[in-house]
Amino acid sequence: MKLNPRSLLLGVVCAGVAAVAPAFAQPASVAMSEPWARAMCEAWNADATLTAKLVESDWVKNDGGRGYKAMQIYRADCPASPRIEMQVALKDNKAMCTYGGGAKTAPLNGSADYLMWAETPRWREMGAGEYGPMRAMMFGRLNFEGPKLEAMGNMGPFQSFLLLVGKVPGDWGGCP
Repeated sequence: MKLNPRSLLLGVVCAGVAAVAPAFAQPASVAMSEPWARAMCEAWNADATLTAKLVESDWVKNDGGRGYKAMQIYRADCPASPRIEMQVALKDNKAMCTYGGGAKTAPLNGSADYLMWAETPRWREMGAGEYGPMRAMMFGRLNFEGPKLEAMGNMGPFQSFLLLVGKVPGDWGGCP
């Protein structure tokens, strides 16, 4: 049997697609679940605004002496769902997310850490860039506890964080 180079190439390509397809076919994790928080952490580390600007402003250094800042977030319309947490620390002169998963920092330090919650439609609107953090807080679309003056001094990175919510794939149909 003589192999046609074109058929051989097509066979290799099809085999490669078949091997990769299951990874794309997997359903997205539920938005604001522990697996989703891990993906948010990875997305944070790939965002130059977050990793660089939060060092320039010294935001990352205000960690309450703990070595990391904690940010806990949740969906207000999912009251029985646990909060998720991202921990951000100074690593290699970058503000890097070192943990993403279930909330584990307790109690939060009100002068260093953040707690944010909103209803699902509001998270989706902010993640789509329909409005930024200032408008979201002014109109009560995003509830927020933490160092407000520090947050106001970092609106550009704060906007980047909210946009990650829309960039990280997630199933918003059910609660975590």
